Amino acid sequence: MALKEKLMEDLKTSMKNKDTVRKNTITMVRAAIKQIEVDQRIELKDEKILEIISKQLKEKKNAIEDFKKGQRQDLVDLTQKEMDILLEYLPKQLTKEEIKEIVVSTIAEVNAESMKDIGLVMKSVMPKVKGKADGNTVNKIAREILK
Repeated sequence: MALKEKLMEDLKTSMKNKDTVRKNTITMVRAAIKQIEVDQRIELKDEKILEIISKQLKEKKNAIEDFKKGQRQDLVDLTQKEMDILLEYLPKQLTKEEIKEIVVSTIAEVNAESMKDIGLVMKSVMPKVKGKADGNTVNKIAREILK
């Protein structure tokens, strides 16, 4: 089943079950998809939809930090639930150890030796972990290894 169809089915199910958080989260994703489709006059494929979901997940992570600073635990909890729902649509996320293995092998591939090569390493690593790992996490790990 295509990701777009799965989102529609899950939206219907969440409406029947009166699961407001899930309904709102899926509606937000579908609105972002529709916006791009209308703006660019194209039909999005699953790969591009995964990019949209990843982007929204990243935005939620940033929002949680702001909510914590503002001491709004209610919003932190709500945003965490939304993140959990978004993660259901993404491929299984890589662990830090798995990311580290990929980064180490990529450093060897591109013969990176110092922090000057971080851009080259990131450019090579990101396509390998697309949708499975956050760029900030990958960058931190790469920086630790390249010290």
